[in-house]
Amino acid sequence: MKVALAQINATVGDLAGNGRRIVEAARRAYDQGARLVLTPELGLCGYPPEDLLLRPAFMQACAEALADCARALADLAGLFVVVGHPHQFGERGDVRSNSVSVPQRYNAASILSEGRVLATYCKRELPNYQVFDERRYFASGRDAGLPAVVFDVQGLRFGLVICEDAWFDEPGRAAKAAGAQVLCVLNASPFHLGKLAEREARMAATARGLDVPLLYSHLAGAQDEVVFDGASFALDAAGAVVARAPMFDEALTLVEFVGTRPHGLVAPVPSIEAQAWSALVVGVRDYVGKNGFPGVIIGLSGGIDSALVLAIAVDALGADRVRTVMMPSPYTADISWIDARDMAQRLGVRYDEISIVPMFEAFRRSLAAEFAGRPEDATEENIQARIRGTLLMALSNKFGAIVLTTGNKSEMATGYCTLYGDMAGGFAVIKDVAKTLVYRLAAWKNAQGAEVIPQRIITRPPSAELRPDQKDQDSLPPYEVLDGILQRYMEDDEGLDEIVAAGYAQADVERVTRLIKINEYKRRQAPVGIRITHRAFGRDWRYPITSKFRA
Repeated sequence: MKVALAQINATVGDLAGNGRRIVEAARRAYDQGARLVLTPELGLCGYPPEDLLLRPAFMQACAEALADCARALADLAGLFVVVGHPHQFGERGDVRSNSVSVPQRYNAASILSEGRVLATYCKRELPNYQVFDERRYFASGRDAGLPAVVFDVQGLRFGLVICEDAWFDEPGRAAKAAGAQVLCVLNASPFHLGKLAEREARMAATARGLDVPLLYSHLAGAQDEVVFDGASFALDAAGAVVARAPMFDEALTLVEFVGTRPHGLVAPVPSIEAQAWSALVVGVRDYVGKNGFPGVIIGLSGGIDSALVLAIAVDALGADRVRTVMMPSPYTADISWIDARDMAQRLGVRYDEISIVPMFEAFRRSLAAEFAGRPEDATEENIQARIRGTLLMALSNKFGAIVLTTGNKSEMATGYCTLYGDMAGGFAVIKDVAKTLVYRLAAWKNAQGAEVIPQRIITRPPSAELRPDQKDQDSLPPYEVLDGILQRYMEDDEGLDEIVAAGYAQADVERVTRLIKINEYKRRQAPVGIRITHRAFGRDWRYPITSKFRA
């Protein structure tokens, strides 16, 4: 028999559109001989639906959409389709933590066949770490005493679990005890660098521990800050990958069983740089597309960060939907003009120049009396950044295109950015990309064929160009040092003594970690952006702004 892994790109709240994707994928799979179709976790409503789940109207609409899917598939004799959706028993689920009633809302998967809902499985393990917040919304199927779900397709018995369930032993054991010969795992597992290898290794251990094949159906596409990388797969009972879908794209992957042994086509795993690039491209494409923006605007400086964001945006949207604006100040070097024009020409995007010199001088004149007797400092630097932010937002308001900010993770961590200046915009493309990774991605992109980023942009010392002869390293440690400390402290939760013991200078460690802590107020006001590491500023990082803890 054949099973299809329907790797779809769902949009949160688009119940009709997501339902159509599921039905269309199921019909294509049926035409290709599949009699079981697995769709992703919460694929009917999109993931994560967050507080939409607290609205009774949303839950009712999800129930109606599930019934619509069942009716739309009623004519496909012998086909079973597993659909992920939120489910509740009764009219209203109550998820208040102080409620005396049992929460009745579940992360569920239902089996549809010939117009009917045959059974519904409710997720047992609810993740509440990193970007996950499922205990806010859902009850555990195990705690509610709900049974394992096993069903028969052409003599082969399949058991259902959902995402986090497969990282624990009990849900799979319960399915096998109920007679499952194959474990089906529905997933909405947000991407981060290294996640695919981690995911396949853990699922392999699950398959080996249960001595059953495992089918893993996953989302593709992006939702706000998170990206789903697809790469749905099948494992044999020994944990070997016997089928894998492409990463990041929608796909319908067929897995054929001979007895209980699965096999199919195995898509290759791209390099880490290629994965990061694809995640950023998908993140931009879906944020811009799903929210209906006609295009994007980028402040192009001649530096590597804005160059990288431009290259990503063109890959995501096409050159005709990308506009660049160079806004030179009194301190902008000639090579910055030259390199910005060169890059815009290489990528074929619209390029305009608006000098901020007249506006900067007007600010200086207006503030001259107030600032009399005080030397120029970061104040004047920030005024320049804020003029640029105002110009970009004015263009955005007038033409409807969203401003893509260009700050990287290293800058966001240390506050090397200006509120209402270079932080002004609608979407922060590389806010989770450390500066050292920025350089790696630029080099990787140029190595793919045409050199889209001029080499001088990559090799010249980075500078904000807000004062004479300014260099980033005047204010920050070398990026190799900064990013190493950032990863250990912010991403891996190492203490200061551990980081020093790893070979970093005490002064650098104290300086960088202090900057991370005191700039939380800036990050709270930053636009959302794409998450590509296992801990990004945003949903992963919830530190108090006011805090005296310094370790």
